[in-house]
Amino acid sequence: MAFSDPLSNLIGLEGYATDTKGIGGLLKSRVTDFRVEEISTPLHLEPRGRFTVAKITLTNWETNRFCTNLARTLKIPRNRIFFAGTKDKRAVTQQLFVIDANQNKVAEVEMPDVEIEILGRTHQKIGFGNHRGNRFTIVARGCCHEDGTPMTEKEALDEVELIKMRLDESLGSNLFPNWIGPQRFGSGRPVTAEVGKHIIANRWKDAAMAYISMQGISEKEDVEEFRKFVRDNGPVQEALEIIPQWLGFEKRMLEQLIKKPDDWVGAILKLPNNLQLMTIHALQSVVFNKSLNSRINAKLPISTPVIGDLVGRIDEKGQLDASSCIMVEQRTLPRVERNCVLGRLSPTGPLPGSEISTCEGESGDIEKQTIRDMELEDANWYIERIPRLSTKGTRRALVTSFGDFHVDTVPIVNDDTLGTKWQQGPGENSRWHPEGACVRFRFTLSSGSYATTLLREFMQCPLGQL
Repeated sequence: MAFSDPLSNLIGLEGYATDTKGIGGLLKSRVTDFRVEEISTPLHLEPRGRFTVAKITLTNWETNRFCTNLARTLKIPRNRIFFAGTKDKRAVTQQLFVIDANQNKVAEVEMPDVEIEILGRTHQKIGFGNHRGNRFTIVARGCCHEDGTPMTEKEALDEVELIKMRLDESLGSNLFPNWIGPQRFGSGRPVTAEVGKHIIANRWKDAAMAYISMQGISEKEDVEEFRKFVRDNGPVQEALEIIPQWLGFEKRMLEQLIKKPDDWVGAILKLPNNLQLMTIHALQSVVFNKSLNSRINAKLPISTPVIGDLVGRIDEKGQLDASSCIMVEQRTLPRVERNCVLGRLSPTGPLPGSEISTCEGESGDIEKQTIRDMELEDANWYIERIPRLSTKGTRRALVTSFGDFHVDTVPIVNDDTLGTKWQQGPGENSRWHPEGACVRFRFTLSSGSYATTLLREFMQCPLGQL
């Protein structure tokens, strides 16, 4: 059963590390099927600290929207809430927040599907990447064969075991390609990279209009109607009358443009700061994914180096020290290769910027061609109107590790607790079956790695099912 997947083509997330068949299946059929627990780096608690530290469990909350609501409840600016990373929306997530607000006020907050446990006070802020990683428990329901027929539990578990063995053989024990996952781009509407491409080219009208009105791949009918209205009529008052209420960011941008027509930069500034930055990161991420895919297609290794590669050190948290990158030469190849096998070093791919280096040799040709294909060879990545969005660029490891990997099965259910996708049943361009086995994966990942891209290697299904 072949399927087309326009999203995977747009964000470069194509191809697999093994020549296997996968198990198909559907993630997030239930909110509780996707659980994430942040593995925090220790915070120094201080009774007289300025900030409140809280462990917060969110059920079916997108991190940015939760922070907006929390700030409104506490009557503080949103930029006084700090966290180490955004999590999946349709999930149960547990992570640390550092909040510049009175401890008692935070303890009194009541919001639906939010549990707040006060840990104390601190003088430390936290930011993106200030955690060791995440622990996942994820259920893939409705596993099926490539022809669409349901898989038994034994067939599904056997295929998972085969893929795990092939990954270990081809890349090394507990390694997988370090793809950047679909949530970085907006899985229903991969708009962030498109906005970023306009921003670095100083096309602010195109950037704002793309965020508000770009057509999605799988959005609800009322959202599609709203976006089409804006595409046809522009950011006018009438658009505010039909905007679905949960499109809060788009609403704020529209209000700005109605108040100050043609203030396209001001409209972008209505997005949260981290979401503005994510548009640039998403564009860099497409370059990385497409380079990685091209390298795999060229049959070059991704966990061990070739001459001309830029290779960097992996620290004790599983993170790449991008400042340590060195170029592999003929004389250093055996030593570097040995350290890559030991997990101390990793070949890298580009997250381009004003000072980014590309590899040399065959891998360098692949990276340069990807940048040319995306029409970014003339980009200088300096953003004069919002300088904090400028980037020097960096490198990202081509592979990353996973740990504590366990797989078992859970019972098949078909009841009202399963979400809309499940109730609608498989479409012609999908790979899952309601009578198929349900496989539960448990594993840990370092921060910056994506659970969905690891599971994609096992499921081999359209990205809309992840």
